Amino acid sequence: MKLGVLSDTHGFLDPRIPDLFAGVDHILHAGDIGFPAIILDLQDIAPVTAVLGNTDDPRIGYRETEVVQLGGRKFLVHHIVDPLRLSDRVRQRFVREQPDVVVFGHTHKTYCERVHGTLFINPGYCGKPKFAQPRSVAILHCDVKEIVPEFLDLL
Repeated sequence: MKLGVLSDTHGFLDPRIPDLFAGVDHILHAGDIGFPAIILDLQDIAPVTAVLGNTDDPRIGYRETEVVQLGGRKFLVHHIVDPLRLSDRVRQRFVREQPDVVVFGHTHKTYCERVHGTLFINPGYCGKPKFAQPRSVAILHCDVKEIVPEFLDLL
């Protein structure tokens, strides 16, 4: 199973993303979506699980946290996560759900570490190019033995 992972589109879907995500089975968007049409465009590629970011209008209808089971693994998606200091809200959900992977965004920086056996991944920022800020998305290659992350630069 292949999963496309992105965050912080801020109302801009890079035109390369459909090609980069071609063939993925599911897409996880970790918030700061911007315009809801972005999710509709992503749904043309694959089913999408998306969460609200701190800049999103809650009226767009997404929740702050989503948990989805894909390929026999549990994924928790939440916009603002500090893997080493989980907020009370995230910690409660984490303990209840016991996810295999936590997908988050917000920092605009890539992150990929295992913390106490759980993979925490931030695909980085993929909104409009600005200044010299690096932009990226990720693919998670999942099989029965492992999850292998692949970061893809949006140059």
